[in-house]
Amino acid sequence: MSVDRYAAAPAVVRLESYEQSEIFGDTVDPFGVAEWGLVWRLKEHHFGIREDDRLVAHAGLLVLPLSAGGIRMDVAGLGGVAVAPDQRGRGLAARVVSGALEHARTLGPEFALLFCRPDVAGLYARLGWREVAGEVEVEQPDGPAGMPLRTMWFPLREGSRWPEGPVRLHSRPM
Repeated sequence: MSVDRYAAAPAVVRLESYEQSEIFGDTVDPFGVAEWGLVWRLKEHHFGIREDDRLVAHAGLLVLPLSAGGIRMDVAGLGGVAVAPDQRGRGLAARVVSGALEHARTLGPEFALLFCRPDVAGLYARLGWREVAGEVEVEQPDGPAGMPLRTMWFPLREGSRWPEGPVRLHSRPM
């Protein structure tokens, strides 16, 4: 009789810290975003899935100031979403993002926001994230810059609607 090793999937847990080398080893550009030369903020809240004492998935959060359609607000910025290459295709990204969003609801913002490459936007869309229409500006060391990646939002409260109009993250991206 065979036993499904994924039947009792480990829970998403809050992590004190996170080293991306635990998931990616010495990979130079594990998120595939270095070509844009952006400076990113570190996350303040970390969530992960460990199997056999190995970190196999991670998502990070922090609260950031933003203006959208002339409305100033805070958002829960999601970033650093990672799944070990040999563990992909098991739904771990969905689980760790869901766990992070559960915590984001306790932080106060009405919305979560993320930036991603176009090739992974479909994954987030399947999880209920929606694309921000129009250009998004973010802070960089030399001043505001257009965000070259996809920007997506998620409602943290039932019935929340993203404001229409220009978007400016008053922070470096997460």
